[in-house]
Amino acid sequence: MTDSKTTTDHKTIQRWAEERKGVPSKVAESGEGGILRIDFGEPEEGLEKISSNDFFQVFDERKLAFLYQDKTADGKMSRFNKSISKDQ
Repeated sequence: MTDSKTTTDHKTIQRWAEERKGVPSKVAESGEGGILRIDFGEPEEGLEKISSNDFFQVFDERKLAFLYQDKTADGKMSRFNKSISKDQ
């Protein structure tokens, strides 16, 4: 695995997701705001697409950061990502 990066910049997150054909989503029925995810269009039960505005509103309200990876160890485009607390 190559080095992971962390950002709170909305444009960086949006660009990273779009390059991988990912769209903002949340885990359905996971409470107010939901658990934020990036949906890459592969069948994943329980994911609900949401607008970028809704995604980033929850992201900011929860004081999250976006942990991500650009490339895998073998040089392929990585889709590894996770929303974490800014404090981590």
